[in-house]
Amino acid sequence: MKNDKLTPSIAEAVRQCGLRDGMTISFHHHLRNGDYVLNMVLDTVAGMGIRGLTVNASSLFDTHMPIVDHIKNGVVTGLEADYISGGVGAHISRGILKKPVIFRSHGGRPYDIERGASPVDVAFIAAPTSDPMGNCTGKTGPSACGSLGYAFPDALYAKKVVVITDNLVPYPLQDWSIDETHVDCVVKVDQIGDPSGIVSGTTKITRDPVGLVMADTAAKVIAASGLLKDGFSFQTGAGGASLAAAKYLKDIMLRERICGSFGLGGITGYMVDMLNEGCFETLLDVQCFDLKAVESIRTNPRHREISAMHYASPGARSAVVDSLDVVILGATEIDLDFNVNVHTDSQGRIMGGSGGHSDTAAGAKLAMIIAPLSRARLPIVMEHVTCVSTPGETVDVLVTQKGVAVNPRQKELAQRLRDAGLPVCGIDELKARAEAMTGVPQPIARGDRPVAEVLYRDGSHLDTIYNV
Repeated sequence: MKNDKLTPSIAEAVRQCGLRDGMTISFHHHLRNGDYVLNMVLDTVAGMGIRGLTVNASSLFDTHMPIVDHIKNGVVTGLEADYISGGVGAHISRGILKKPVIFRSHGGRPYDIERGASPVDVAFIAAPTSDPMGNCTGKTGPSACGSLGYAFPDALYAKKVVVITDNLVPYPLQDWSIDETHVDCVVKVDQIGDPSGIVSGTTKITRDPVGLVMADTAAKVIAASGLLKDGFSFQTGAGGASLAAAKYLKDIMLRERICGSFGLGGITGYMVDMLNEGCFETLLDVQCFDLKAVESIRTNPRHREISAMHYASPGARSAVVDSLDVVILGATEIDLDFNVNVHTDSQGRIMGGSGGHSDTAAGAKLAMIIAPLSRARLPIVMEHVTCVSTPGETVDVLVTQKGVAVNPRQKELAQRLRDAGLPVCGIDELKARAEAMTGVPQPIARGDRPVAEVLYRDGSHLDTIYNV
């Protein structure tokens, strides 16, 4: 065996791995909207005349718009993902793929890869640093993105694994995330991506008065729930209202001298601040949402990288979501049964995906949706959501600027919130208040052609999205 796995080009790596028409290739999304690797690989295989591929990408962003042309020219004929941004999603919603996209959750994807329900022939791993044998990490290098959590199932279970890096270091890399035993080829390129593109959402606390009201109420709901005590665990997103809720929660924790056990998920700089100020003992990080989080995971041993399996796989013997106390989540729609849509907009166009939404809702003791009563003059609360992304039986509370609705399954929680003086009301009341502001929306017109199938985290079918 040669003393390294260096391969002179992506094309040569493709040849060595035996990639042929009709196979499945996979990608991870830690460089998010700054990723260059997926486009580089698809351009390469297109130039080699390979057709009919299925792309299994943990997420797709607008930077991946060239995939639309590869779908139109037959290079890509199948697509599997946990999240698809609005730019790519708009084309998918118009029916450019002959067969429906398969949507999974961040926990469902590694589960299906591991059990063979979604086999991967060749995985391409964008690695900010690698040595010549394929030991690699996302914590260092000019394109550092932090955790490589979503790449672990690809590395462990794909038939062939190609590491693509722009920072090759001497063997052995000392602090690897994925080790050489899983890697077949290493390719050095000029640049794997723009790390500034990993920034997710607003990454700034909202200044919108409506968002601040919701955030303050969300923190008070957590405080009244009985869960906010030493050992508390928490996950939130990167949106402005969610970050504001985390700030209000931090103020309560510091004032009451509460030390939580862990913060979870896609980690932002605000979660790093909470760690450094003593709100948590550790952060468990499957994905860094900003460069402050990247710096923290590189330098702080209490900021730990975890795999997608460890994060949320329902097939794992246990996953971190199963020990989660509270998660704050968003919604494009929620219905009277507390089902939540995060896959489409109110017109039925694909503009997102479950990500860890349904995983954390299933695992957390308190799954909270925070959303304004209306967006773009359309109500958030519907009779029935356009698409079921997260089943209502796993959702506990909806927080809006006009009141808090508690799932009827959670009678004790509803009483706790009333006792704390919070504005608890029925979700049907929130629907009526929203429609008084916006009017009753017209039913959306949708086609009869399925463009996506939404799978629950255990692989069961949740819903079908049709063309617009």
